[in-house]
Amino acid sequence: MQEHKGKGTQEEELGIKVRSNDHPYQPADPRKNMLEPRKLAAYFIVFIESGTVTYNLELQDYTLTDGRLLFAAPNQIFTPPVKTADLKYFKLLFDENTLALLPQSFPFLVNPLNNPVIALDAAVKERVVKVFEILNQVLYADKHETDTEITLAYLNLLLSELNSAYFKNKRPAGILNANLSKFIEFKLVVETSLTEQPSINAIAEKLALSTNSLYRIVKEYAGTSPKDYFINRLMAEAQRKLRYSNISIKELAYELGFNDPDYFSRLFKKSTGKSASEFLPRQDLSGE
Repeated sequence: MQEHKGKGTQEEELGIKVRSNDHPYQPADPRKNMLEPRKLAAYFIVFIESGTVTYNLELQDYTLTDGRLLFAAPNQIFTPPVKTADLKYFKLLFDENTLALLPQSFPFLVNPLNNPVIALDAAVKERVVKVFEILNQVLYADKHETDTEITLAYLNLLLSELNSAYFKNKRPAGILNANLSKFIEFKLVVETSLTEQPSINAIAEKLALSTNSLYRIVKEYAGTSPKDYFINRLMAEAQRKLRYSNISIKELAYELGFNDPDYFSRLFKKSTGKSASEFLPRQDLSGE
């Protein structure tokens, strides 16, 4: 995601951004054509409080009006709209690492109903607006740095509202296509056996898939291989542990299922671009 100048400590630490009429997106290069298609690097949600605008996602147009929102996942192709007058909106971007820090999962993000638009009723819309306003406040308006846990709590609340609205009056288990069902199963296996570090062959066998089929499915929905997906999730968990627990790098390696702490350190460096020892001093939640 693009850097935002100003108060951005939690944005940088958490990989979360909120944009609105009060805090619009500012391109790093004003000469760049902002209407060009681009591949999303993060989860993206745009909520329209009032007005009308049309977005293009995966070459399909979606017109949003009052109380509707569009969501998209990393690696999807997205084309921003032409600016519309009298539009009141909120935009949210967050990455996989931020999602991994939340205490629950949100199946709507993989879009099992094959409809990336959610229509909110009046009561839900009112609550969603309030949560967006609070996220806006804690990220930008507060004079004092807000605890990271507070930001994550409100993000979790917002996604819970959207997940419930997405599946309202529907039974998601009965309408998933086979590949998407397997991808969700794969993600569940990853979450429940993370520190056991099962082989990709073992995961494929557990899901009654060949390794080639598992690779194809994960590549389709996550844009990466099963192995890289597992490693990325493991490294996200490592960063969470470094952020919130007083634990040595050696202890962390063993806790995450590594027999060799040196190998863990090399993998962490390769995956995150910085060493675990460099990461530790930056975990002061004051943002200093």
